[in-house]
Amino acid sequence: MVSSDANTVEQYLAEVSDDRRGDVEAVRDLVLKNLPDGYVETMRWGMITYEVPLETYPDTYNGKPLMFVALAAQKHHLALYLTNVAFVRGGEEAFKTKYLETGKRLDMGRSCLRFKRVDDLATDVIAGSISSMPLDEFVRQYEASRAAR
Repeated sequence: MVSSDANTVEQYLAEVSDDRRGDVEAVRDLVLKNLPDGYVETMRWGMITYEVPLETYPDTYNGKPLMFVALAAQKHHLALYLTNVAFVRGGEEAFKTKYLETGKRLDMGRSCLRFKRVDDLATDVIAGSISSMPLDEFVRQYEASRAAR
């Protein structure tokens, strides 16, 4: 599955192949367990997203909620998008350093962490990255990143 037309997380999970669903559900549970207050889980851009609702912060560049984290089952891998890693100055390098110190293999673009199984992930590093970014700080970092352009 590259993109989904599912309207709910439950529909999305039902579309994921049986051999990958458990991994998607485990990463979803990891995100939900560490998600600071204020973010909401929804479906957007064909994947499960955790975002800042427009009611909380409507002043976005595209009129859509700010995506904090997203989870997707792609054709050849699973993907976890950690946008806060890209927003924070030095955040990407700090995240990569902590991740590699665990001994786990890192396959990551700017904010997209690609993996095959949940066991491939440095879950403590991911949990720390998610839990350490309260919604108000995420919005502040977003605003700072937009002002820098």
